[in-house]
Amino acid sequence: MQDHPSETFSIQAASSHPLTNGGYLLTGSPIKIAPPYQPERYLQHGWQSWGLSSWVPIRHPLPIPRPSIMHPMHLDPVFAHQRRPNGSWYGAVEAPSGEVVFLGALDLGAHVEINGSFLVGTTEQGEGTWFCAAGSQAEVLSRYAGLIAERMGKTRLQHPPRVWCSWYSLYATIDAERLNKTLKDLGDLPFEVFQVDDGWQRAIGDWRPNEKFPAGMEALASLVRATGRKAGLWLAPLLVVPSAPLFREHPDWLLHGPGGELVSAGFNWGEPCYALDTTHPAVLEWLAALMKAVRTWGYDYAKLDFLYAGALPGKRHQDMPRETAYRQGLKVMREALGDAYLLTCGAPILPSLGLCDGIRIGPDVAPYWISPRDSRLLMNFAAPGVQNALRTCLQRLWLRPLVNTDPDVFYFRTLQNGLSPDQKALLQDLAQIAGFKGTSDPPSWLTVQERQALKTYLEATPTIELISPTSYRIDGRRVDFEPYLAFPQPSALDRLLGTVLEILANIPLLLSTLDRIERGSLQKTLARIP
Repeated sequence: MQDHPSETFSIQAASSHPLTNGGYLLTGSPIKIAPPYQPERYLQHGWQSWGLSSWVPIRHPLPIPRPSIMHPMHLDPVFAHQRRPNGSWYGAVEAPSGEVVFLGALDLGAHVEINGSFLVGTTEQGEGTWFCAAGSQAEVLSRYAGLIAERMGKTRLQHPPRVWCSWYSLYATIDAERLNKTLKDLGDLPFEVFQVDDGWQRAIGDWRPNEKFPAGMEALASLVRATGRKAGLWLAPLLVVPSAPLFREHPDWLLHGPGGELVSAGFNWGEPCYALDTTHPAVLEWLAALMKAVRTWGYDYAKLDFLYAGALPGKRHQDMPRETAYRQGLKVMREALGDAYLLTCGAPILPSLGLCDGIRIGPDVAPYWISPRDSRLLMNFAAPGVQNALRTCLQRLWLRPLVNTDPDVFYFRTLQNGLSPDQKALLQDLAQIAGFKGTSDPPSWLTVQERQALKTYLEATPTIELISPTSYRIDGRRVDFEPYLAFPQPSALDRLLGTVLEILANIPLLLSTLDRIERGSLQKTLARIP
């Protein structure tokens, strides 16, 4: 390492520093790395699927995202108010030469921040094992991935399926009749999975089919399988809302704070959300039974969402580190699902590896580039939107040797879509690079040309070459995402409006009202579309 001045740095740790895999293997907490220069940018890694992962400025840090009621859904709550650039498990600083100094944990419950000129790594419990290296970003992350594979394991599957998902067109308005029609309309489009998303259940925590699926979920799975595809189903098994019977019947199953209060898991579906305690034996039995029921219904693909709930800080039935508790719950569900494909979403990244087949690597996309409300006023880069998704997904593609990387859906449709052709092309290119192809475009919404373009795209197997973390060649065509990733620069008026919006967004009654209005508007819109 002495051949490169940018790689010469001092280390403070509690052990000797043996060389391993092109870097140093360290033990201790805290670990302090002093690069031989004053860094300008920090590579921040978000805690769970939607959390911001990006190079961020050090001298002028990004503000804390808002609103705070959504912090459990977008940030690691333990560090939600940390103003210094920071992230989960690993971080890096950039040298003037373009190389990076990298510090990454090999254990759960680890955090890295930039403090002055130091990279500082800490663990929530005990001493951690760390990998420290210098070189190009691609090189050090590749080495890190190899070490993580030894610790956590990796997916058993090399090729993710091509997925049609109901969410980004029909959202929660799905019903059996509409999905049956969509399934027929798919015809010869080469999707391998037909995945039913949110909207089939009675409530979050009550995973029985609602009145819109009178024949049950088995009937729909049978129709899907008759087409030669696998049936997929969405669940958020670690969340519970007050309207679910489980909330009233088993309050001891929920995660509590030190004073006995329920731990917030955010706000969604017009209700506050709470988390199941995955150290409680009865919860583990319930989760296993739920996954077995999904398999009995005929579903061979499970998308488990909002999984961060299992790793929130709180008082548990059995005292254990929170990410270990989450991993225990995920392992129980993995075993109960058998050989079904398991896609995790809203999931803590490292604790999910080795147990899932695929993992969402960025925020939800949307049929728009950005939401000015979220991006400019609230500075929330974990909120849905294509730019937010691109920014974080590109910094998570190093996970590909370990797990199928899901960047969320792409679009071909023009109907009900505010994206420009160039913006749709960026999403399509990202999915080609990630290797995970999924869409929610109903065939009836596509023109003849759009349907043919989708079919050609799904069948393509392009050659992908990495140029830089934000630049690739796809069959020799260069795609550079960097010009599209800049953070907004809010004005003084934007900041003032954001403060007002933050106050309003933290009022649950107002959020519930807006949720009802948005659902009603969507139903009216979809009623006008064939």
